[in-house]
Amino acid sequence: MAIQIGAKPDSGFDDPIGMLKDCHRRIESFLHILCMVVERAHGRELSVEERDAVQAALQYFRVGGVRHTADEEESLFPRMRARSESADPTFENLGLLESDHHTATNLHALVEQLYLMWIAEKRLSADSEQKLLGATQDLKKLYSEHINLEEQVVFPHAAQVLDRQSIAAMGQEFRIRRS
Repeated sequence: MAIQIGAKPDSGFDDPIGMLKDCHRRIESFLHILCMVVERAHGRELSVEERDAVQAALQYFRVGGVRHTADEEESLFPRMRARSESADPTFENLGLLESDHHTATNLHALVEQLYLMWIAEKRLSADSEQKLLGATQDLKKLYSEHINLEEQVVFPHAAQVLDRQSIAAMGQEFRIRRS
């Protein structure tokens, strides 16, 4: 990913919530590529630049996206559940977010299948192109709502209820996932 002069540096393992937010920015950026290419390359072979950008985006979701989901479902959400009452609305939101993760996984599998077909066969049928367009639009909507819920509700709540030891343990788990 290109470095932007004057941009805020990515958060480190001492700030795992910040790392999750940084990952959201990467998700938005790579998702934008997947959406933009299918919208602009209608009915033709992908250019070398489009193909390379799509392959980089697919790779990001295969690795970074899976790791991000694990960071939330294995590190953040269990700690929040342990500190929240089941009547707490944030508690209910965690189940919705996990459901979103499952939906996103299925949509990503379809997007990857169709993009790899497009790259291999040089063109997509009109039906496959419509499926790809629909799947990328569904992902865009899902991520928009999902990220908003996390950043406006869940992450601020986590910052309130999790103690320093929990935050440090999360950061260590994030580090291990990346080693």
